[in-house]
Amino acid sequence: MVEEIHELMVEGAGERLDKYIASKLSSVSRSFIQKLIDDNKVTVNNRPEKAGFKLSAGDRIIISIPQIDTTALKAEPIPLEILYEDDDLLVIDKPAGLTVHPAPGHPEHTLVNAVLSHFPQLAESGGERLRPGIVHRLDKDTSGLVVVAKNREALANLSGQFKSRSVTKIYLTLVKGYLKPESGLIEASLGRDRGNRKRMAITENGKEARTRYRVLKYYQDGYTLLEVTLETGRTHQIRVHLAAIGFPVAGDITYGVKAPFLSRQFLHAHRIEFILPSTGETVAFQSELPPDLKQALEQIA
Repeated sequence: MVEEIHELMVEGAGERLDKYIASKLSSVSRSFIQKLIDDNKVTVNNRPEKAGFKLSAGDRIIISIPQIDTTALKAEPIPLEILYEDDDLLVIDKPAGLTVHPAPGHPEHTLVNAVLSHFPQLAESGGERLRPGIVHRLDKDTSGLVVVAKNREALANLSGQFKSRSVTKIYLTLVKGYLKPESGLIEASLGRDRGNRKRMAITENGKEARTRYRVLKYYQDGYTLLEVTLETGRTHQIRVHLAAIGFPVAGDITYGVKAPFLSRQFLHAHRIEFILPSTGETVAFQSELPPDLKQALEQIA
């Protein structure tokens, strides 16, 4: 089996082995790290150790992560709401709770597995090994529009549109607080949080990031519904930017605030506009708020 090898040199002392690895490797979950440790796929100074092993400065950690063969990607009959399909692409309205693509420790029950059931040739469409056809991503708990390419040419075309920032991406989100002025632009570079590699943070040496917002409605108990347009597409951009200006996304337990009327973050990919690779025509697709987010707004109306 092919394995991906990671080497870490410990800077400080006293942290648990599993927690330290989780802070450095954002692509894998802590539970999966613990499984790797149990399977002797992790060594400290060439010796297997327990998850709770206390590290010392200068310790050398080697992590061996078994990789999934793309030929083994499993098609699963997960229901999909397909808003548009042609020979080049699919536009899918993704529900909250569905991860976009497989990853080590999470090889199944993703959007990719669902699309493979609908379109088995997806595995040959190009892209990264575990992300065939994936042009862009949404967080697991973010609902809304996702574009998936069905062939290599379409993937290259659509990826180019995203890279050149010619794709319009509009989100709906609810934040804590009455945000004023009623429209604005947030500009702040984003990079990995040095203290927690699973989080993003505003950093001087990060990548340029711009988020434009417009107030749609103010609600009781100090909440504001926003329409947000991404001018760049950084990881967790909306959530980090809004938290940074003091108006965190409701229900976002990582950067925002808990909300008693929400079971997940109030963030929905509402509208996307791009050029069809086949015809050169500009098209736009829209997804209305799903029932759980509509119900949340009704509770604070």
